[in-house]
Amino acid sequence: MKLYKNLVNAVAQILQEIFTKNRYADKAIEWQFKNNPQWGSRDRKFIAEGVYDIVRNFRLYSELAESKNNFWFITAVWLVNKNIQLPDWAEFKHVNSAAILDHKSRLEKNLPVYHSYPDWLWEMGEAELGKDLWQEEAISMNKLAPVFLRANTLKTNRIKLLEALMNDNIQTEIVTNTKDAVKLVKRENVFQSRLFKEGWFEVQDAGSQLITEFLDPQPGDLVIDACAGAGGKSLHMAALMQNKGKIISMDVEAWKLDELKKRARRAGVSTIETRVIQNSETIAALQKKADKVLLDVPCSGTGVIKRNPDTKWKLSKEGIEATKEIQKNILNNYSKMIKPGGYLVYSTCSILPSENNLQTSAFLSNHSDYSLVKEKTILPHEGFDGFYMALLKRNA
Repeated sequence: MKLYKNLVNAVAQILQEIFTKNRYADKAIEWQFKNNPQWGSRDRKFIAEGVYDIVRNFRLYSELAESKNNFWFITAVWLVNKNIQLPDWAEFKHVNSAAILDHKSRLEKNLPVYHSYPDWLWEMGEAELGKDLWQEEAISMNKLAPVFLRANTLKTNRIKLLEALMNDNIQTEIVTNTKDAVKLVKRENVFQSRLFKEGWFEVQDAGSQLITEFLDPQPGDLVIDACAGAGGKSLHMAALMQNKGKIISMDVEAWKLDELKKRARRAGVSTIETRVIQNSETIAALQKKADKVLLDVPCSGTGVIKRNPDTKWKLSKEGIEATKEIQKNILNNYSKMIKPGGYLVYSTCSILPSENNLQTSAFLSNHSDYSLVKEKTILPHEGFDGFYMALLKRNA
């Protein structure tokens, strides 16, 4: 393929934004695209795929480049690994492709480097999951994540959605063992689709959809989505409830709830009320009110590294420990909103047991009025993002 210097330079610039200014990959890419509207779809695809592949394999590529901040050289290493012929540019004159590939072969047995994970995270993964399972998940999370959609059953069903997308030359397939999920056969910018703008679907991982199904909200229920964010699961619950009942979507970030309001209008949802969590009184006012509560708590995000590969480089051991304390506090305090006989789902997008079943076990050991109904773990190698979910009942 023919390379263009401005596009290669854009990849290097975005990497600099990510690794020296600590910007999120998607935001750094979006900023570049916004400032270069002349780029076509092929240009954007080259840049986005290049950035994400380098971020995903940053430790390996920087080791091969013998530098963590020479982003042009690191980009050259990526091109060599992709078997792309390097042009005769001054920036590439010191690149020895044969030496890079030889060096790579000698790193195969150094698993944290070869698969590009921090040593501490590799060690934590092995300690919590065991060496074999962690290695399987670590390798799986270095693959490109598929794109899943959720049919909005307030406006359509997934058979009609699949057919309508097909008419727009967007191929999808039904995801078995889910109620409303479909999978893109190839990656598309579906946000420009008229069907998206008309609220026929949302982009949502199939595993995330299973969490809402796990809670099983019913028409007429009062449901609280206590860590709602921008509300993907709130919207799914509204659809499962046939837009009947009430959903209180809560978060500490007002801007996320503002985004939920926009999405709700597009989806035709009228049963969602948003509330910003300002202090403990916000939670206390809802004590024993809810039929069902969803606690999709903050977590390490180790289950979504496939989708957000820069997570590997933004995490820290200390940060995960602090997050586990937040999880514990949310579970202890927010569970009070469930009425006796009601149900709670505790969920994370982590694959670490210390954030998952060990948290629910600790909670149950200290709260005799709750019992475990069922729990489920989804691992990335199974095809979706990684999630944990536990359904708890508050006994009458």
